[in-house]
Amino acid sequence: MSKFQINIDFSNIDLAALDTEEDFQREAKILLPKALVKLGESVGEKTWEELQQGLKGSGGKLKSSQSEKRRFIQETARTYQRNASNREKQELEVYIVEQLRQYKQESSR
Repeated sequence: MSKFQINIDFSNIDLAALDTEEDFQREAKILLPKALVKLGESVGEKTWEELQQGLKGSGGKLKSSQSEKRRFIQETARTYQRNASNREKQELEVYIVEQLRQYKQESSR
């Protein structure tokens, strides 16, 4: 099971153009910024839920408005995208290449 729990939209990808390893890597580099945002949103969502549970457990005031939640998640996503380490970016790129290969294989059936 991958540590990346995100869905990447490959619907606009020309799968027929993906032949070589370089093709897959080039496409992964193009998709990386959006994937980092998605991953950051996932982290933000989990963090929000954990914070809410912590506040609920301690009797604190819950911040449960949808606009506050959305703002928190968006800010977390932007921060994650800006601050992701080179290692995280490389691992995510490898994951994107794997997902592209799998998507291409499934599409050719």
